[in-house]
Amino acid sequence: MTNKEKGMLALIPLPWHLQTWNSGTCYYMIWTALSCLNQFINSIVWHNNAINWAPIWCDISIRIMLGASVGIPAASLCINRRLYNIAKVHAVALTPAEKQRAILIDTLICVLLPMIVVALQYVVQGHRFDIYEDVGCYPFIYNTLPTFFLSDSWPIIIGLASSVYCGLSLRAFYLRRAQFSHFLASNKSLSASRYFRLMALATTEILCTIPIASFMIWINSAEEPVDPWVSWEYVHYDFSRVDQFPSVLWTTNYLLVVAIQLTRWLVVICALVFFAFFGLAAEARKNYGIAFWFNRAPRAPVMPPSTGSLPIYVVKERKQTNPLALSWEHSLYEMKAVPV
Repeated sequence: MTNKEKGMLALIPLPWHLQTWNSGTCYYMIWTALSCLNQFINSIVWHNNAINWAPIWCDISIRIMLGASVGIPAASLCINRRLYNIAKVHAVALTPAEKQRAILIDTLICVLLPMIVVALQYVVQGHRFDIYEDVGCYPFIYNTLPTFFLSDSWPIIIGLASSVYCGLSLRAFYLRRAQFSHFLASNKSLSASRYFRLMALATTEILCTIPIASFMIWINSAEEPVDPWVSWEYVHYDFSRVDQFPSVLWTTNYLLVVAIQLTRWLVVICALVFFAFFGLAAEARKNYGIAFWFNRAPRAPVMPPSTGSLPIYVVKERKQTNPLALSWEHSLYEMKAVPV
């Protein structure tokens, strides 16, 4: 199964989550599917080569990767926030104005926040991007102290906020479990099964986000100490440079291999986890059956048109100020990896 197919798995439950106005879950599916599609395209284009075939695509691709590293945890935060409001036995069947406000808040968290974080990456982006054979485009982030605040810390901050909401949800559910069960039983848009599956998904995301983000920060500083911030000109010297690394070189660095493969496969795991919770549920199987029998139903014959008719997912290294002194071997062992 390719990354593209795994991304499509995450989108399968999208229609019935749209019907319930569950925007946090929808954004989770969209970010996950977009990241898997991005990884799929990169793995195809740069299979057995590290040639800069599509520089414009790489500019887009690295920003998808940077955005997803914040967008997926942010979607989990929105899910936990909604579950907490439900656990307090607030109304699930909201008025149109309340639904629009909830969607607006989720959009600000899941779309605007990742866009701001992606824009801030330019402050510590050492050069345009890197290309790794069999991997594709990869962002380059200069390993300095501001990087921690502008890039590395966001998944941890969002994960901690999600943990607070998750703990409050569990507490509210424990205190109001009798009222809560009656409340869900009388509601058609959210069943108890779907609520607990959302809670399981959000809890799984929390348990993975903070440890993995912390591990990636450790990888970033494992081989080289964090460099001091010198100046804007120093960090962005020779910014248009694109470094290209064949697999025979970058695969010799164990920590680099671990960081890159984690970056690639964590989004795939997110897609599979989401599909396991929602793609195999009762409502999903019901929709699969409807789609199956709809496709099996006989179609009316299509009449030919008349003659009058007219025919649509960051590597870090020490900054090099002298481009002539930069070699593949020298650059390779100074590489660090961007957190997810």
